[in-house]
Amino acid sequence: MSIRPKPEIERLEACAHGGLGYAELKSLGLSPDEVIDFSVNSNPFSFPPGVKEILKTVVIDRYPDSESIEFRQCLSERLAVSPDNILVGSGSMEIIRLVTQAYFGGGDSVLILKPTFGEYEVACQIVGARLLEQWAREEEDFAFDIDEAVALIRKHRPKGVFICNPNNPTGHYLSRRQVEAVLAAGSDSLLILDEAYLAFTEGSWSSTVLIPRGNVISLRSMTKDYALAGLRLGFAVSSKEIIQNLGRVCPPWNVNAAAQRAGLAALSDTDYLRRCELKIRRAKQFLVDELGRIGLKVMPSKTNFFLVKVGSGRDFRAGLLKHGLMVRDCASFGLPQYVRMAPRTMPECQKLITTIKILKRKGEIGLDTDQV
Repeated sequence: MSIRPKPEIERLEACAHGGLGYAELKSLGLSPDEVIDFSVNSNPFSFPPGVKEILKTVVIDRYPDSESIEFRQCLSERLAVSPDNILVGSGSMEIIRLVTQAYFGGGDSVLILKPTFGEYEVACQIVGARLLEQWAREEEDFAFDIDEAVALIRKHRPKGVFICNPNNPTGHYLSRRQVEAVLAAGSDSLLILDEAYLAFTEGSWSSTVLIPRGNVISLRSMTKDYALAGLRLGFAVSSKEIIQNLGRVCPPWNVNAAAQRAGLAALSDTDYLRRCELKIRRAKQFLVDELGRIGLKVMPSKTNFFLVKVGSGRDFRAGLLKHGLMVRDCASFGLPQYVRMAPRTMPECQKLITTIKILKRKGEIGLDTDQV
């Protein structure tokens, strides 16, 4: 007789993600090195040059600093907050799980603004929280209706609110005034503001000014900013009390020594993000313009990635993957007619556009511009 997990786990479904699926590539006879990946929203340029050198000095025969003290101090100076206001995680995904473990449980309601990153829902389901949803509308370019969100918060008084800002996959970005309206409506709700994609967002503002309110957690991802996906590194900024509570459920030694050293080296290259941003914006504009000329509808976005309406996201993705190009099918976001793209280097972007044109002409790609 098998031992069954708790009911929340039996009902749990895995969340789909972008990035390379190694089993899928193997079935297609492709190696990861043969695929150009436009499906992930991370910085497409190599990590800061100092990272490679610093990794040669990493000590791996003893446990890492369980509190990431040196890295937190560096972040503290960069963000102008106390180290006590910072928790470092093995990617921001770990911190999302820590938040739900520390603050939500069975019977608690949590509002999620959708379409958005699916792991918020998974993390809430694991702890048995009850989900409330507010969906952005296609006819409004998937911009969140903040007045509607405020009304939902006042009506249901959720224990927590998840907002991805800028939002994944739509690229919409809420102003400080809009976020403050959410906070004002739910003074007893915990707002988790996922800012994983902030580094390459137009007109961004600093959410650290909201930390003194005592019910805001800001999440950031070094993966997205500094191209460190293989090391897993992220952090949360919040009140000292909230950081202490997250620390209580955080596993010891959760961030490995290599990730901590790489994070320090990345932050020391103070010009890196600016250099990358200029190239990313240029490549994004090229893709937006060229996709429009092909006849595809590109949705407005304030950050580096964007939605493209293609008719069948699944078929469009499959057609490109056969040629070593990957985009994100957005069916798991509830948007089956869309794919999400993030720019890469200009030669890679040019290859993507050329391939789409060729496959469209040959009728070998799931693309129906009459539907978009």
